[in-house]
Amino acid sequence: MSQPNTAQLRQALASVVDPASQRDIVSAGLVGDINARDGLVQVSLSTSRERAAAMEPLRRAAEAALSRVPGVTNATVVLTAHKEAAPAAAAKAAPGAKPLLLPDVTAIVAVASGKGGVGKSTTSVNLAVALARMGLKVGLLDADIYGPSLPRMLGLNRKPDIKGDKMMPLEAWGLKAMSIGFLVEEETPMIWRGPMVMGALEQMMGQVEWGALDIMIVDMPPGTGDAQLTMAQRVTLAGAVIVSTPQDIALIDARRGVRMFERTAVPVLGLIENMSFFCCPNCNHSTPIFGHGGAKNEAARLGTEFLGDIPLLLDIRTHSDAGTPVMAADPTGVAAQAFAKIAARLWEKVSQPERKAGPRIVID
Repeated sequence: MSQPNTAQLRQALASVVDPASQRDIVSAGLVGDINARDGLVQVSLSTSRERAAAMEPLRRAAEAALSRVPGVTNATVVLTAHKEAAPAAAAKAAPGAKPLLLPDVTAIVAVASGKGGVGKSTTSVNLAVALARMGLKVGLLDADIYGPSLPRMLGLNRKPDIKGDKMMPLEAWGLKAMSIGFLVEEETPMIWRGPMVMGALEQMMGQVEWGALDIMIVDMPPGTGDAQLTMAQRVTLAGAVIVSTPQDIALIDARRGVRMFERTAVPVLGLIENMSFFCCPNCNHSTPIFGHGGAKNEAARLGTEFLGDIPLLLDIRTHSDAGTPVMAADPTGVAAQAFAKIAARLWEKVSQPERKAGPRIVID
């Protein structure tokens, strides 16, 4: 089967008419990036945030038009919304300034890593479940647009409901969750450029009915790119947690993550060492396969807190693959106890900021 080219896709989009301007969405200038590979098509539509709800039927019509193009096996259209400043406030606002998102979330914590494969998503999910088990109202946002893993780890495989102009987060294990993986098929690659990634991330924050939350855990993608900058600029982060394995190569990348958050004025709450040691399921003997204590030493070197270590256990992997986080499947087990201890300390840090000691009064 022949692969569609950009011209064919743009021609299909030109059949969709914008009711507001009575022009097709191409000539109206609403079509942004168009990416196509192996029959998978991703397109962005530009709109103001005020029109986002009205644009939803137009977005679906664009997906339908693209799906009819020969060679297209899957079409995804995302709205990249930008809020326009009110005329009265435009003169006072800084050029390009946007209001902060997620104002009803008390504390937003980014769980990040300098590189992939260190167990950041597993850590994010289990910390979120541990916080929910503490009785907190918890949200879990999957900011990894290119490699969303939360649907599989939470055992969720359906699309979110739409109510009015908002998507409803899916709920599992006592928390609310949202991921781009809920909106596309599991094997669909997200061949998107930076603006589309940032637009999708802003939609999952601003166009989801999160409600009031005590804390939101954000599972960040690896590295120091567009998603990290979007989070630092568009929400008030209470802080970031860096996940690393004990090896020197992982710690070098973790160091970059710490420096990135420092440069964007986001406090680093601490480091977590994942896969810290292998615990034999037969004899309970511990073996530091990847070394041990590297993250703790690095935290001391960087002047930040070492939040704790997570063992390398088969149960963590099997429960994650089955869609039941180990924190929910075996809450009294070794792994769950490690996650629970870190979650408790994390909540302590973001809910009770350190206070400076007042003047000491001495009475002779």
